[in-house]
Amino acid sequence: MSKIILDLCGGTGSWSKPYKDAGYDVRLITMPDYDVLTYKPPENVYGILAAPPCTDFASSGARWFKEKDVNGQTIESQGVLIACLRIILECKPKFWVLENPVGRVRRWLGDPALIFNPCDYGDPYTKKTLLWGEFNIPIKNPVEPTEGSKMHRLPPGKDRAVLRSITPPGFAMAFFEANK
Repeated sequence: MSKIILDLCGGTGSWSKPYKDAGYDVRLITMPDYDVLTYKPPENVYGILAAPPCTDFASSGARWFKEKDVNGQTIESQGVLIACLRIILECKPKFWVLENPVGRVRRWLGDPALIFNPCDYGDPYTKKTLLWGEFNIPIKNPVEPTEGSKMHRLPPGKDRAVLRSITPPGFAMAFFEANK
């Protein structure tokens, strides 16, 4: 029986790809097929990667916080965050990690276990990312951030949020190596 990895709000599956490639039973729990709000996890989950949408939490969107707080959007997003934590508590996996960029999640979960930029793990750009959880810290493989903050330079459009949320492959592999 292969080890079960839940990739909560995993979108493209880029973070869990090294696990899938290594033969783990990766379950991508993401919309529209699965909703973390109603998802019932299986028994014997080995690890959980959680990346709740950052649209209403990231400091990069702070100018819209007040509007989102008033119209209920922040509450809905907090529900997704809480659902991820509920699944983690239910499963009691060997390791778990919750990812989000710099922003409001830190207010609710406290200091993260790790703060990194993709360039710390071999991808030549910056995008400060915070991780909370119980996991082994990946070994760094730093490179110069020759592409700078390429996420800020992405053009507006319907794919922008998806492109910004893709886990850098260098980090995904380093995380996998540290948390097999």
